[in-house]
Amino acid sequence: MVDGPPEVGPHRPIMVEEVLHHLRPSPGAFVVDCTVGGGGHAAAILRHLGPSGHLLGLDVDALELPLTEARLRDAGYGAEVLTLRHASFRDLPAVLATLGRPRVDAILVDLGVSAMQHDTPARGFSYKLPGPLDLRLDPTTGAPASARLAELDAAAIADVLTRFADEPHAAVIAERLAATRPDTTHALDRQVRQALAAATPALSKAEVKMSVRRTFQAIRILVNDELAALDALLASLPSCLAPGGRVVVLTFHSGEDRRVKQAFKQGQRSGTYTRIARAVVRSAKDETFANRRAASAKLRWAIRGRLPRALSTNPS
Repeated sequence: MVDGPPEVGPHRPIMVEEVLHHLRPSPGAFVVDCTVGGGGHAAAILRHLGPSGHLLGLDVDALELPLTEARLRDAGYGAEVLTLRHASFRDLPAVLATLGRPRVDAILVDLGVSAMQHDTPARGFSYKLPGPLDLRLDPTTGAPASARLAELDAAAIADVLTRFADEPHAAVIAERLAATRPDTTHALDRQVRQALAAATPALSKAEVKMSVRRTFQAIRILVNDELAALDALLASLPSCLAPGGRVVVLTFHSGEDRRVKQAFKQGQRSGTYTRIARAVVRSAKDETFANRRAASAKLRWAIRGRLPRALSTNPS
């Protein structure tokens, strides 16, 4: 297989060495990258699978997935070692069933937004770039963020900001958004800042910036139903892992991390997982310094235990 850096595209994968250490991809293994994104983690994993291993990559983004596939194919990864599917990770069991492979050796889930999504103005993910307030991970389906916000009153918006981002100024921001109905990224940024300036003028610039970021995060989670999708994946993970199989999850905010932590702990208590991360793994200082997106990343891992007897006779 072709050697080369894991960064096959513009997206810089986070915590690659830590992911590989806890995922332990090996020659002949069947591995799933549930959020293939720009293909950085996928390329790093593929180099460890040898000619007899296989990587299944899923991504919900119908625009970026073909670009990532082209880069990975150009890097030398053919259909014999790499399969890509446009699908949400909540549908992992169904995708594996279509491949005749109900259980796999390792699963990676990177819940971060890719650089291509974040840095493309038309996608509406960044308050720093002017564009429509969209925020859909798959822009070919569903309603954009501006339309979703237009459907909600102040109380509902405040609930979204609290539940999905722990925003301390949720009520103040929600009142302004319900009154102004922003439909661009800069309009949303401006309305949040104006609301905070009027209600809490003593807030520092850093605190205001964090509230803007949390507002974008909360609305993105709402638009894409992200936490429900994560809950569905966490519930199905054990049935998708072979005995001794490993799962690694990278989260980027407290709501995601709490769910992963609780699911892994519950799985260990029930005997589903034999071992889990005792504490989160964080990026090294040099990576955090070089890539600000790594600063909020938290890695958790778990190892699948024995399957119930009724399942253990099925092929893995």
